[in-house]
Amino acid sequence: MELNKEQLKILVTGGAGFIGSAVIRYIIQNTQHGVLNVDKLTYAGNLESLTDIKQSTRYYFECVDICNRSALDRIFNQYQPNVIMHLAAESHVDRSIDTPADFMQTNIIGTYTLLEAARKYWLNLTEDKKQHFKFHHISTDEVYGDLHGTSKLFTETTPYAPSSPYSASKASSDHLVRAWQRTYGLPTIVTNCSNNYGCYQFPEKLIPLMILNALEEKPLPIYGKGEQIRDWLFVEDHARALYQVITQGKVGETYNIGGYSEKKNIDVVLMICQILDQLLPRKNGQPYHNLIAHVEDRPGHDKRYAIDAAKITKELGWKPQETFETGIYKTIQWYLNHLDWCKRIQDGSYQRERLGLTYHGN
Repeated sequence: MELNKEQLKILVTGGAGFIGSAVIRYIIQNTQHGVLNVDKLTYAGNLESLTDIKQSTRYYFECVDICNRSALDRIFNQYQPNVIMHLAAESHVDRSIDTPADFMQTNIIGTYTLLEAARKYWLNLTEDKKQHFKFHHISTDEVYGDLHGTSKLFTETTPYAPSSPYSASKASSDHLVRAWQRTYGLPTIVTNCSNNYGCYQFPEKLIPLMILNALEEKPLPIYGKGEQIRDWLFVEDHARALYQVITQGKVGETYNIGGYSEKKNIDVVLMICQILDQLLPRKNGQPYHNLIAHVEDRPGHDKRYAIDAAKITKELGWKPQETFETGIYKTIQWYLNHLDWCKRIQDGSYQRERLGLTYHGN
């Protein structure tokens, strides 16, 4: 990866995932930096999310597990990155309840392995290059636990109180990153974000699941009464925030990133139904909300998350450009226009382009 001094060499883990692919698309389309995508390509990794930038000479891909230390050492030595954006993670709460071991392995052991590979590489840099190196760890607001019964917001100093195996594994990885900064001096930054939504999201998540189920005339399952509250962040707004953090953020700091869009799950689903009623009415003339089916709540379900993003706004000048109303409309339109992409996810054909893949500046 030969780049000018003005250009960064950015290693993105989990770059074939929902948020990671949005970050890579943003960087390649809006900057002159080079990006190396390191992704294991698990079920949620989809290279089709990067089709628009795949041919860029500044984009590289390596199919590597972040738990593979020897492969990481090779990658650091070969590509010489000066920024790490660590997004690789198992992230679905329901899956973490059913199979927690996968989350412990990727989110905790994987982060530890990446930190140690990065530390070894960083220690061998010249003093000038050391000063410009950053390890940016991207995490979730779920590490803070449940805001039920209070009007407070999560801030960067809110104590951790994770509720699920997923959020506990992410909390663990956050603590590792901060410990490596405190103990070894590794220049790290942590960000914690609220619920993301937008194009290319894997269909097991709430918003794409509701859209696709509605189109297929399937039930729209909602846990309990659907009164759980989440703060929703448009993924492209998140990608802009993450870029501002790596270019302007201070080492050792934490930045919370939220969309200022608290919504009950039931209201999110009703809004999706209303928009679909306008854009693609059901053939039987009935409203889509008739498909809503309330199901038994999942164990340990947090009632409310809400981010206070004042710090990143004040210090880095970032704020979301999309309201939930504008973002959800764009999202639904995207899914309606990309049903072939959705079909390849649902039938598994997207997974054919997988193991052994390496792209070198196509």
